[in-house]
Amino acid sequence: MFVIVKIILGILVFLLLHAYVLYPALVRWWAKGKKGNEQRYSPGDSDLPYVTVLMSVYNEEQVIQDKMESLLALDYPREKLRFYIGSDCSDDATNERIEAFCKRDSRIAFFPFSDRRGKPPVINELAASAVESWEAKPDHVFLLTDASVMMEPDVVFQLTQHFKNPRIGVVDANMQNIGLKKEGISQSEQQYIGVEVALKNAEGRLWGKLMGPFGGCYALRSDLFEPVPPNSLVDDFYLVFRVLEKGFMAINELNAVCREGATHQIKDEFRRKKRIAAGSFQNLMRFKSWVLPPVSTLGFAFFSHKVLRWFGGFILIGIWLCLAFLAGANQFYFWLFLLCTAGVPVLFFAQFVLVRLGINLKILKHVNYFLAMNLALIAGFFKWMNGIKTNTWQRTTRY
Repeated sequence: MFVIVKIILGILVFLLLHAYVLYPALVRWWAKGKKGNEQRYSPGDSDLPYVTVLMSVYNEEQVIQDKMESLLALDYPREKLRFYIGSDCSDDATNERIEAFCKRDSRIAFFPFSDRRGKPPVINELAASAVESWEAKPDHVFLLTDASVMMEPDVVFQLTQHFKNPRIGVVDANMQNIGLKKEGISQSEQQYIGVEVALKNAEGRLWGKLMGPFGGCYALRSDLFEPVPPNSLVDDFYLVFRVLEKGFMAINELNAVCREGATHQIKDEFRRKKRIAAGSFQNLMRFKSWVLPPVSTLGFAFFSHKVLRWFGGFILIGIWLCLAFLAGANQFYFWLFLLCTAGVPVLFFAQFVLVRLGINLKILKHVNYFLAMNLALIAGFFKWMNGIKTNTWQRTTRY
């Protein structure tokens, strides 16, 4: 039994290392030197795609003014760009501020829905309305974005230039956080986002199989859009994976820069990650066949980049349980078990004390962030197990 538990422990450690170290390193190494898509539109091309921006909002009065200004400042042929915005029963000043912009620009179509339903149903309705005038076809692109994400003026072109290649179905932007502070978790979150952007960019250059966009800003061919199932919590992953299943490519464009205010409070990010985790397990059930034999490139990327990370919290618990079993028979495992058991609360307490002393240790914050987000994944799993009855969301506090 001792040998079997040691083997299980070794497998669990390998899976965790594969998800966070080996797979990212291998993909970035394999993608080194690969240029990615070179079949692109030029800025002055007359056949640039038509673009409809789709945006669902809920109580975004803090950022909607800046967001609307950002949209109207986009540098793209005016006659080929329009905006479909749906308010998910906002009860603050969001609707009034959007309506003021509608008077300024006729390209804005605003839908102030009176029932709260969540983002996916709103996006589904916006997409259906958008194709009534510009049909769902390869040269009509949906650009899905969030109210909190501010786009550089050239973002639309940077994304749509790739759609000259008929094999490309999705192009993701380069998300960056702003308003970082030494206090809080913003630096850890930005570190994670930076690593993820680099990995997704490498996946796109290597295989054309980016494992899900960040969701705040990405472009998708309108004829590849599918209505998102009811009560879905992570619509962006669903939409992109369906594109990949159809044999089209999903890539990342680093020059399509978007910026979003950082989160500083761990409780805010924990709540958001818990919700994303519940939606991730939803999507795992929808696409579970891809992690079963026969092995494919898409299945390997899905398992390595996403599935293993979604179960990361359980893998950590499994490692702890193995150490607990082995601790009774071996001094090395006893001290390792003791270190892991006492180390977690000590790390959280140390950060709690040091922050109040004005001392911010990055490595300590990064470790605690990693542990807290894996705890959020476990909480999200049980949220999914209990049944997801609604997909409405609470706005994340950003700075």
